[in-house]
Amino acid sequence: MTQRRPNILLIMSDNHMAELLGCYGNSEIHSPNLDRLARQGMRFNNAYCVNAMCSPCRASVLTGLMPSQHGIHTWLDDRLMDRWPANWNAISEFITLPQILKDHGYKTALIGKYHLGDPARPQNGFDHWVTFPFGHTRSFWNNIVIESGKEITYPGHTVDCFTDKAAEFLRDQGAQGERPFFLFLTYNAPYGHWPSIKGAARNRFASLYEDTEMKGVPREGLSEKAITRFLLRKYATGGGIDYSAHLQMPNDLATLRNYFSQMTMVDDGVGQVLDVLQQQDLDEDTLVIYTADHGFSLGHNGYWGHGQATWPANAHRASYHIPLLVRHSGQIEAHKQNNGMISQIDLFATLLEYTGLSETQTNEGSPSRSFAPFLWGDEPAGWKDEVFIEQEELRAIRTPQWLYMDYFKGSQIYPFEDALYNLLDDPEERHNLIAEPEVTGVAKSLNGRVEAFFESNSLPEFDLWSGGTTKSNTDKPWLWKNAWGDAWEPIF
Repeated sequence: MTQRRPNILLIMSDNHMAELLGCYGNSEIHSPNLDRLARQGMRFNNAYCVNAMCSPCRASVLTGLMPSQHGIHTWLDDRLMDRWPANWNAISEFITLPQILKDHGYKTALIGKYHLGDPARPQNGFDHWVTFPFGHTRSFWNNIVIESGKEITYPGHTVDCFTDKAAEFLRDQGAQGERPFFLFLTYNAPYGHWPSIKGAARNRFASLYEDTEMKGVPREGLSEKAITRFLLRKYATGGGIDYSAHLQMPNDLATLRNYFSQMTMVDDGVGQVLDVLQQQDLDEDTLVIYTADHGFSLGHNGYWGHGQATWPANAHRASYHIPLLVRHSGQIEAHKQNNGMISQIDLFATLLEYTGLSETQTNEGSPSRSFAPFLWGDEPAGWKDEVFIEQEELRAIRTPQWLYMDYFKGSQIYPFEDALYNLLDDPEERHNLIAEPEVTGVAKSLNGRVEAFFESNSLPEFDLWSGGTTKSNTDKPWLWKNAWGDAWEPIF
């Protein structure tokens, strides 16, 4: 630890599984800047998100709470904004990381995607505020951006906008220098959904992928569960919303190449921001973290996108495995890898310990664990190699050997069967062993661990499995109405 509290640059991309980077073994992606960042610090090989949707993960990072504690179980739907209270902040009742840092002298900034309520003005303890007004990226070009309460249209790619604004902020900090800063730089790319990545890309890195064969992306048929999900959504909306893109994107080369090029846009932005850190002599005083809100399947296990892209939802690796690269020159040894099971929720406690603020009051019942000792070359006391996941009707535990998916059993119309995968024998998670007699004891033990975790880490009002609700919207209202009655409704 340095005597002065370190600056923190926390960079988060949108919908990005770890295997999309060269430093995680992808030979087809161009990610020189992030690969360099990995070499300069520590790469975590087993980091996972708590939920494979944007808003819940962002809320968990900022509060140290699980979705069943903070109440956001899926993405906050922009189309419902007129139902939200004025200036609504979805996590306003909780203590947030930027608020704690601000209270202890940090200059705080959000630059990028917010997706946790009304984006018009600063929320959650952020001083400086430049944000994208939407959760869903319809296009990367010529977007509206909110800066200091004013809407501007950026005439170019939004990744470049956030890079430029981050560089401006860092130059200001380099010139002033009195206070440490916390910059949460949240790119809205590579994203991975139509229309933003439909067809050939037109960004400056598109030509890198014109002839890329995409051999690292699985070519396989659609999962029956992905098709069932599509049919359920079509039925639920009366055919009014077309969800068929999720069935068309797998194996589509133009879409895959476009997505890869957007990732290289992010990599280039990170490189520019790190260059400014160096130019402003902020390198040695700044803890740099690169991660993603959640992973993203590109056809792995037969579906595209999020963990809720199948029916029922899943906890397969592609949608939950996230990059986690950490660098602090002179404080964290370079060229290091760590295989510990890390949850993104652990960032909350880790940053507090790393900045010497671990005794600060936080949210009651937070399961966030500090992995700061890993960064200093030690083993955290009592560390358990396990992470927990929840996706509305799904709760799961992942260990180095096992993935166990526990499903909601409170509906007569929608019965679900649990799933168990031996990750040592079956790393691609193809063979569900739940019915095999020889693993009955393993399944029972893992089920008990899942139940114990969520019994301790849920609030009754937001525990969907016990009749609680969710903020703003749910991915599947029909399930919860069937379980808890027609009077069940999301908040707002």
